[in-house]
Amino acid sequence: MKKVFYLKTCDTCRKILAQFDLTGWEIREIKKDLVTEDELAEMYVQTKSYEALFSKKSTQIKQRGLDVKTLTENDFKNLLLDHYSFLKRPVFITEDRIFVGNDKKNLEELRAFFGMKD
Repeated sequence: MKKVFYLKTCDTCRKILAQFDLTGWEIREIKKDLVTEDELAEMYVQTKSYEALFSKKSTQIKQRGLDVKTLTENDFKNLLLDHYSFLKRPVFITEDRIFVGNDKKNLEELRAFFGMKD
């Protein structure tokens, strides 16, 4: 199982995906094809945290008047299932690895996973 979850309207996601040969990967556009509860559970097994999967930059936070500091793991889970924009992206998931988001360290690890040098 190799899956990528991304948002096609996100320039950063598109730039990141373009760097890799994703032949054999299932590529999922999360606005059109929402993340399922089972898939979120798979991600949780590897991250041990719903908060680690949660995008604190989502426009939905302000629209809903959420205070992220007060949210519990269960809140994060429910929000992730409720709206696609709460998922930190892109998410690359394999049988034994997960790469979440676009921060520098994550992208370096992802490039190493694909056998690329910086």
